[in-house]
Amino acid sequence: MTFRPPQALLRPWHRFAPAERAGFIEGARYFAPSLPAVFSWGLVTGVAMSKSVMNVPEAIGMSLLVYAGSAQLSVLPLFAAGLPLWTVWLTAAIVNLRFVIFSAGLQPHFSYLPLWRRTLLGSFNGDLHFVYFMQRYATPGHEPGKEGYFWGMALTNFAMWQVSSIIGIVLASAFPDSWGLGLAGTLALIPVMVTTIRSRSTLLAVAVACALALLCFALPYRLGLVVAVVGAIAAGMASDELAARATLAGIRRRKAEHAPAQAAARSAAPAAKDRA
Repeated sequence: MTFRPPQALLRPWHRFAPAERAGFIEGARYFAPSLPAVFSWGLVTGVAMSKSVMNVPEAIGMSLLVYAGSAQLSVLPLFAAGLPLWTVWLTAAIVNLRFVIFSAGLQPHFSYLPLWRRTLLGSFNGDLHFVYFMQRYATPGHEPGKEGYFWGMALTNFAMWQVSSIIGIVLASAFPDSWGLGLAGTLALIPVMVTTIRSRSTLLAVAVACALALLCFALPYRLGLVVAVVGAIAAGMASDELAARATLAGIRRRKAEHAPAQAAARSAAPAAKDRA
């Protein structure tokens, strides 16, 4: 039995042109591999806001309204120091000056849109999907599916950012302040690390690094990290070498299996010519 959404929910979606709907889905799919990195950054930002002078409602409101991780983190010390509000605004504006350049880059692509739509589009702009969009569309001007492609990436990024940020804000109270941001940073890096495990050698390197880091945790001067890194590199290189040898052995074995048939074919070729 398949689930079918009610027609009332699908009606707004079908109001958009088919090309824009297809572009939206394409943009969301293209941005999907970047979601672990967005989740990590949003989680750390949420924890930092919750551990500052802001309470939970204030931190959630800041995440929803500001939607700029670097600016949010840069103004937290200003709030803690009790500096005037104009210094907070000025600092956030300076940190976000790059979005002026981003907007200037998008203007030739969406100059045909009315002002309110361009303003809304710019409000959801971001670092990653701006770069992806500019790589996908090098020619300015209108093109079917272009706006949908941008919104597919932008809304996917926005949704993941808010989810991860709010999770960080809410769960920050689950561990003591003495733990600081170290735990949050470690937890945030786990999704990024998992996405890099794409081969057996990488998986072996990660497993060896984790084991050595735990076994050598008590070493002075944080030498356990050095041992873990060196062990991971050695394990990865050894795994790659073993895989290469196994591949070479398989090639030789297949050649040996096919050698009699090839020799028979070569010997049969002159006899066929003589008969001809």
